[in-house]
Amino acid sequence: MLFTQIEFYFFLAAVLMAILVIRQHRVQKAVLLVASYYFYAYWDWRFSGLLLACTAVNFWLAGRMEGSSPSRRRLLVSAALVYSLGVLALFKYFNFFIDSFRAMCGLPDSPGSTINLILPVGISFYTFQTLSYTIDVYRGNLPHCRRFSDFALFVAFFPQLVAGPIVRASEFLPQLETPRTLGWARAYDGFRQFVIGLFKKVFIADRLAAFVDPGFENAAALDGITLWLVLLAYAIQIYCDFSGYSDMAIGLARVMGYDFTRNFDHPYLATSIQDFWRRWHISLSSWLRDYLYVPLGGNRLGRVRTQVNLFLTMVLGGLWHGANWTFVIWGAWHGFALAVDRMVSGKDTGNPPMRRARHIPAFLRSLFGWGTTLLIVLFGWVFFRSPDLDSALMILSRMLSLADGVAWHDPFAVGVIVIFSAYNALLAAGKSSWFDLKPDTIRAPAILLTMIWLVIAFYPKEFQPFIYFRF
Repeated sequence: MLFTQIEFYFFLAAVLMAILVIRQHRVQKAVLLVASYYFYAYWDWRFSGLLLACTAVNFWLAGRMEGSSPSRRRLLVSAALVYSLGVLALFKYFNFFIDSFRAMCGLPDSPGSTINLILPVGISFYTFQTLSYTIDVYRGNLPHCRRFSDFALFVAFFPQLVAGPIVRASEFLPQLETPRTLGWARAYDGFRQFVIGLFKKVFIADRLAAFVDPGFENAAALDGITLWLVLLAYAIQIYCDFSGYSDMAIGLARVMGYDFTRNFDHPYLATSIQDFWRRWHISLSSWLRDYLYVPLGGNRLGRVRTQVNLFLTMVLGGLWHGANWTFVIWGAWHGFALAVDRMVSGKDTGNPPMRRARHIPAFLRSLFGWGTTLLIVLFGWVFFRSPDLDSALMILSRMLSLADGVAWHDPFAVGVIVIFSAYNALLAAGKSSWFDLKPDTIRAPAILLTMIWLVIAFYPKEFQPFIYFRF
C-alpha cells in the first residue's frame, strides 16, 4: 500500500477514527500495531512473518543482556548482528555476491547458482532500526523495552516502515510510555507536511520521471546539453521523491501524536560534501556515523585511519542502497570526497584551511564550495541512477564532451529546474519566511488546496512507486 494510492486514504481514515474514538492508550497502541501489520501485509502477507521474526529475535536477544557479563553481552549482540545482517544479505545480496564471485573467477553461468528471491519492501530500513535498538541496549545507552508490543510497534509503525526515516528507539519508545496529545495545531502541522510531501512526489518527482527515465535509457542518442538537463532533473526527482516520502511519514506520525526528527534539510544548499551529508537522509547518515564510523575508530586513530574509516563507511552505505557495483562506486566516490574535504578543511591537522583562501571574501568561498559540492553530488548521481558502470561512464563522457546527438529540452523539466533553483537561491538569501504556511496566514489554505488540486489533476496514469522502496 502506497501513500499515493486511494486505498491508503480509506485505511488512514479508519485508523484515525479508531484512535480518536478509543481513549485508552494501550488499546490505541494495539490498534496502531494491528494497522501497521495490515499495512505491510497488504503488499505481500508472507513477509509479515519475516518482519515479526526480526522484531522478536532482536527483542529477545536485547532482553537477555540485562544483568549479563560483558562476554555474554558481546555474544548476544554478535548473534543479533549475524541474524539481522544475515537475513538482509540473503534477500538483498546473495545473488550479487555469487554473480560477482563467478565473474571475478571467470566462471560461466550455471543453472541453480542463484536463487529467485523477492526483496521484502523496507527490509533495509527495519533491519537498521532493530539493530540500533539492540546495539544501544548493549552499550548501556538504552534500557531494554519491557513490552514486546511496544517494541513491535516501534519497528512496524506504518508511516516510516517501508522507506524511513530510520527512527531511533531512544526517540520513539519513550513516546509510547505516555498518552499522545492530539489537537488541531498538531493535526494542521502534520497535514501541511503531508500535503507538501505528496505534492513533491506526485506533481514533481513522478512527472520528472517521464523525462529522466527515457533520458537515462537512451543516453547514447542524446546530446551533452540534454544529458546535463536529465541529470539536473534526476537530482530534483530523487530529492522530491525521497524527501516527499519523509515529509508524508513525519506528517502522518505528527497527526497521530508522534514526533520524528527531520530527515532532509535543503541538501542542495550544502557548501561542502560534509555539509551535504548533514542535510541529506539525515537518519541514515547519523546511523552510519554512530553504528559504523565510530565503532571502526572514527577520528580517534590518526589521520590515515580516519580517512580509511570515512571511505569504508560510505562504501558500505552505498552497498546498503542496492546490490549493484554502481552503488558501491557511488559510496566510494562520496567517501573519497569526504576524505579530501576533511584534509582541505584542516580538520585532520588542526591548521586553518588553505591560508590563501582566508583572503578571499566569505561569499566567494561559500559560492565556490557550493558549486564544487553540487558537481560532486551530480556526478555521484550518474552512478547511482545508471544500470551499470559502462552506462555511467558513457553518460559522463558525453556530458563532459558536450557530445552531439538528439536535443530534448522538456518544458516541464526545464521549468522545474529553473523554479527549484530560484527557490533555493531565495532560501540561501534568508527568505525562508516567504514560504511559511502557518495557519494564521491567508495564503496557507490557498496554497495547500492548490497543491492538492495539482496532485489530483496530474496524478500519473501509470504506477509510480517511491524510488527508495527498492532499497
